[in-house]
Amino acid sequence: MKKSIRTVAQIKLLMAMSLVIAGLSACATATNTSMTPNSALRATVDGDWRSAESKARDAARHPAESLSFWGLRPGMTVLEVNPGAASWWTEILAPYTRMTGGEFYATGADLDDPKVSERAREERAAFAQKYSDTAVYGPVKVLNWSLTSVLPPANSFDFVLVSRAFHGWMRGGTTDEYLQRIFQILKPGGILAIEQHRANPGPQDPKAPAGYVTEAYVVEQAEKAGFRLQAKSQVNANLKDTKDHPFGVWTLPPTRLTAPFGKPADAAFDRTKYDAIGESDRMTLRFAKPN
Repeated sequence: MKKSIRTVAQIKLLMAMSLVIAGLSACATATNTSMTPNSALRATVDGDWRSAESKARDAARHPAESLSFWGLRPGMTVLEVNPGAASWWTEILAPYTRMTGGEFYATGADLDDPKVSERAREERAAFAQKYSDTAVYGPVKVLNWSLTSVLPPANSFDFVLVSRAFHGWMRGGTTDEYLQRIFQILKPGGILAIEQHRANPGPQDPKAPAGYVTEAYVVEQAEKAGFRLQAKSQVNANLKDTKDHPFGVWTLPPTRLTAPFGKPADAAFDRTKYDAIGESDRMTLRFAKPN
């Protein structure tokens, strides 16, 4: 009887090890729709396609915890809005959707807009090149994105991530328009996930010059567009962030400015206390489009 019990235990251990190995296989080409949400997410966060620099930020950005809170699930059709040159979230979201049978889209410069800059076109091309390895990322689809671009069909997406974009929208006066566009293309019940540098409570500067936005403003704008706030998380809170830095939030890592944008770096600038703060204090909010 003891021999039989040990054999069963060994079989269970081998089965568990096999699931972990399958989940952590970075370059597996077959879609694994049987993976649990947690194992698939852990596999993508730990994936060896992610640079050491990207992984070093995990302690500040908490990708697995944030995406779990937002409700990312296998098989979703996901849109990342304004991924930026770093495209930090893309390195996780694109492989996750590939591994779990979903689809991944990102917004890019509107190539149909004759006014779009050459630099914006080059950045979109660089993004497409970076994520061209379909064995790792799956087919990454880039959408034209501007206030005049043709939208995807209504009710197309299960999950839309807007990370650190509100301050840019506010400077351009486009917050209302972009939230309305996102509302239109999300499915009923779909999730709007928001990560944003968080200002202290109080009056909101409409241009958010320091990059910080009040949580109340974000909630107000999202609800005005029709979304409903489901939950807030403090997973990305940073109580050390005093939010009064000389070059705004960009004084902090990872940007680490030592002079205003457009000015030469100041080699004499003492970064000690700003590096000790780490990345910004951030709100982490989950909204949904009503059914």
